[in-house]
Amino acid sequence: MFEKLLSLPVVASEHGKDVDAFIIYIHWLMGFLFVIWMAYFLYVLWRFRASKNPKADHVGVRSHASSWLEGVVALIEAVLLLAFAIPMWAKIVDQAPEGPETNNVRVMAQQFGWNFMYPGPDKTFGAQDLEFVTSDNKFGQVPDDESGADDFFTYNDLRVPAGKATVFQISSLDVIHSFKVIALRICQDAIPGLSIPTWATPLKEGRYQINCAQLCGNGHTSMTLGFMTVESPEAFDAWVAEKALTTAGEDAGFE
Repeated sequence: MFEKLLSLPVVASEHGKDVDAFIIYIHWLMGFLFVIWMAYFLYVLWRFRASKNPKADHVGVRSHASSWLEGVVALIEAVLLLAFAIPMWAKIVDQAPEGPETNNVRVMAQQFGWNFMYPGPDKTFGAQDLEFVTSDNKFGQVPDDESGADDFFTYNDLRVPAGKATVFQISSLDVIHSFKVIALRICQDAIPGLSIPTWATPLKEGRYQINCAQLCGNGHTSMTLGFMTVESPEAFDAWVAEKALTTAGEDAGFE
């Protein structure tokens, strides 16, 4: 009910509902404070109107009620931060899933698009080294590494399986970008020279837009041309097998 009132975007990830719940809690708090402070403001206008208080009182308020109210508000904000925000952040940042059932994708942002690298059917990425990064090898693949023989690449086309955790290793070729998928409720800066993980478990099949949440140049709006497709695990596995067969071994140089 309240989600519809706020017109929150569609949520397609497991942890997305927790993010939305946190947003709703904050709105409830802000709404409560708005009502209380507006009521207090109107009371003050009436209580200290000029017709009833022709002479100013230079002593001022004598009670500590306002201090107690401020303390209660600060306590509620501390609960939101310590009980909800920090644990949620720690879960996403410090507890990235591992194992054979985890889907892994490497994301390389550039002006002005998104490059994606997949490990192929063997689910193992080939070795990478920054010294091999060129316009034709954007992920720095080490040549002749057999484990990377079935790795493949896409441009502005991200595919993930529904119901399985996906870990995104995010970096940038040029300037600072920010990988944001609103439907997954994830947003992570892409910084040159760093590989920063974030993850989500997509649940709702569909096609969702990818955004760059960091102004990255005159073509910044072109970063919205990337899309993420959430599909069934069977459809995803078939797509991976087909892409690995038809594009493995090609360079990672895109537009």
